[in-house]
Amino acid sequence: MTETYTALARKWRPKGFTELVGQDHVRQALVNALTSGRVHHAFLFTGTRGVGKTTIARILAKCLNCETGVTATPCGECASCREIDTGRFVDLIEVDAASRTKVDDTREILDNVQFAPTRGRYKVYLIDEVHMLSTHSFNALLKTLEEPPPHVKFLLATTDPQKLPVTVLSRCLQFNLKRIPSAQIATHLREVLEREGIEFEPAGVALLAQAADGSMRDALSLLDQLIAFGGGRAGEAEARAMLGTVARDHVVQLAERLAAGDPAELVRFARSLEQWAPDYAQLLDELASLLTRVALKQVVSDYEGDEIFAGELIGRLAGALGAEDVQLYYQTAILGRRDLPLAPDPRTGFEMTLLRMIAFRPQDDASQPRAFGQPGAAAAPRRAERPAADAAAAPVPSGEWAALLAQLDLQGAARQLASHCTLIGREGARVKLALDPRSHSLRTASLEEKLAQALSRHFGEAVRLEFTVAPDTGETPAQARQRAERERTDAARQAFEADPGVQGFREQFGAEVIPETVRPVK
Repeated sequence: MTETYTALARKWRPKGFTELVGQDHVRQALVNALTSGRVHHAFLFTGTRGVGKTTIARILAKCLNCETGVTATPCGECASCREIDTGRFVDLIEVDAASRTKVDDTREILDNVQFAPTRGRYKVYLIDEVHMLSTHSFNALLKTLEEPPPHVKFLLATTDPQKLPVTVLSRCLQFNLKRIPSAQIATHLREVLEREGIEFEPAGVALLAQAADGSMRDALSLLDQLIAFGGGRAGEAEARAMLGTVARDHVVQLAERLAAGDPAELVRFARSLEQWAPDYAQLLDELASLLTRVALKQVVSDYEGDEIFAGELIGRLAGALGAEDVQLYYQTAILGRRDLPLAPDPRTGFEMTLLRMIAFRPQDDASQPRAFGQPGAAAAPRRAERPAADAAAAPVPSGEWAALLAQLDLQGAARQLASHCTLIGREGARVKLALDPRSHSLRTASLEEKLAQALSRHFGEAVRLEFTVAPDTGETPAQARQRAERERTDAARQAFEADPGVQGFREQFGAEVIPETVRPVK
């Protein structure tokens, strides 16, 4: 008789907290609660697919019903533990709320809440995708959550907690499960492969971990698929073929041709990739990923690469590419990837992205700033260069920078960041800004990216930002607005003081003016 195959995602599902990968913050809280005997009656586990919501709920059910007693380390051998592992424990009631949304279904489930457990210590209700319940079903559930019997525990799981009523949320202990880092996923996959005795290549495993996007369940399912696809092994070539990713060598050759700076050869090689029918968006992702590693090597000298890109390769590219070029190429790659759907076709958009990288690369004879207010303007005539300190001391007038900001498609916190800067100048693809030190908390990677994108759209070409934090670089647009507001307020107060009626009140009644209450008319 042929032995039934068990999928890896089921076979290697954690049976206890010690086997759980990631989610240390949830594990520690539950272990402490079980150890101290202070176990809440309702838990809500939230997070994206495959991060361990129902797995943790089942482990908790074992902890509560293990025949050795309530414990953070269930034995796994007693009848209760074995039955929970196989889904046959009568006092663990698992409900898929996506298929049982009606109030009658919920009432049918909750009708037996008041009865004592049949076998275990606690009757545990595990409701998956609880956000799918109807309003009436939530009302029925809420009544039980408000006054639960002492022998009942509720374990709720959802991928969309925003859809849960506040009344339900307030009665549960909430745990948000995070996406599992790809490095942790890759480590676990390698352990599984080693224990299964399956041949693998670390680069192939790393590709699966990235494709899983934080989901351990998806990673194990992909691993099953790869083993079948690869005829019993998990190699890099098989992983790339299965996932539809381009060969690593193609990405490396793109980076090498960028370093050479020959547009004709770069385009020739880019067009030769068409025979492989690549996903051009994915190709730009891979290139950006390689450039990230190169930038790390340039900053952290002992960076040794990883399974996908070896340290020797990263070191060679780090020496061949300038640090500014790497930053420009990376930004252009992610902007080009975003705009790829707008191109006439993906290949054209991909080629134009590569050409932008070459076209906007700073040259030795292009260090002078362009006319900043004019999109795509030609470089200004050369003039004697000033030391960097002198340039920083003479920023572009605040009015010119403020006028430019008024033309940008920029909102919210990103506009606030820009308004607390002064413009030092523009040199080729670089825009140099000085940030008011008192506003350093505004500077985040996402806001910098939004500002860079807005400037890139305005000028019709990719630009990258360089920030300095200096207190003496002139007046920022935000400071100019504050100064103008103070001047208007002072003028209003002076006019009020000089008003004959106000003066009459002072003389006749001894009235006093409270300056803080005087405001200019808007």
